[in-house]
Amino acid sequence: MGELGFYGANLPEEYGCAGLNNVAYGIIMQELERGDSGLRSFASVQGALVMYPIFAFGSEEQRREWLPKLATGETIGCFGLTEPDFGSNPGGMLTRAVRDGDEWVLNGSKMWITNGSMADVAIIWAKTGELDDVPSIRGFIVETDRDGFSAKDQEGKLSLLASDTSELVLQDVRVPDTALLSASGGLKSPLSCLTQARYGIAWGAIGAAMACFREAVDYAGNRIQFAGKPIAATQIQQIRLAEMLTEHPPAGVDGQAKQRGHGLRVRARSATPARSERHPGRIPVDAPHGQPGVRVHVRGHARHPRADSRDDDHRGSGLRVGGGVSPGSHGARASCGLSGQGIQAARMNQSMLVPTTQWITATYQIERRRSPIHPKMSPA
Repeated sequence: MGELGFYGANLPEEYGCAGLNNVAYGIIMQELERGDSGLRSFASVQGALVMYPIFAFGSEEQRREWLPKLATGETIGCFGLTEPDFGSNPGGMLTRAVRDGDEWVLNGSKMWITNGSMADVAIIWAKTGELDDVPSIRGFIVETDRDGFSAKDQEGKLSLLASDTSELVLQDVRVPDTALLSASGGLKSPLSCLTQARYGIAWGAIGAAMACFREAVDYAGNRIQFAGKPIAATQIQQIRLAEMLTEHPPAGVDGQAKQRGHGLRVRARSATPARSERHPGRIPVDAPHGQPGVRVHVRGHARHPRADSRDDDHRGSGLRVGGGVSPGSHGARASCGLSGQGIQAARMNQSMLVPTTQWITATYQIERRRSPIHPKMSPA
């Protein structure tokens, strides 16, 4: 991932980073988590919680010393904020840093630290004043091979197994004054790093949802029941799959203009403004190529001659994925076709990462026919 420029991908090129825009960075996080949440967690910590605080709060010398090595993966970092007794209330931290001449002496412990046991360097947040002095919180760059620094893995996790989770213990760890992130101050500094990380986490959650959907589709197609048919042939499974995709579509539907401006390969499949107004959230006016869109139409049927083929409303009582027209059925029906191999998160091009996308394609054809639920349907 270091060779591909995934670490700190949205930081400037002058420090050895890819210099991507935030959308491209988000797509990288999305694709990493579509593969494994622990992998995305590793990359998020390296970029947003280690490289970003050095870039935002460090001196120019610190940036040039650390960022290139972190960007290539030559050096691995971790972020020490949470403590055994203070998680959601980091301002109550007990870790302290006391100045001693031209050095700082750090004492305390950190818990649930991603990359902790494999890290070469840690960003440690500590109070430089009294324990009730929250504004005295400062950040320090601490090499993990210093005397008094130790890390222990947390075992028995049920998830994120590809991600290191550790406890850090600092006992009289001495660091030079140059290790202080001089622009840091107060709780706002570490929380701004978490904000940076949460942006990528949000993209990652979409990637995890995409993976879950694909797994569900594959399972439903392979699980054979009911006279030798896959469970995907049943209406209850079809409506669940349709609702899953419409409720949690791939990211980027609302960012069409920005995606074009950032070089993403997207092609529009239009939907009329009138339909968009009637079906907000389901029919994007300018949906990207291959992303979930909705094509709504109503056909007449021999048993329902009064169905209006011009009526785009679809407030029916049922959905079906991947099925045809059943003469005896009522209500609405949707067919969902899936294709594509997913997304290639990024590729190298003249030393820059240029994301390319090939989204899961989902098309919904929703048919409405006359039924007691819709007695006022206009005649064809």
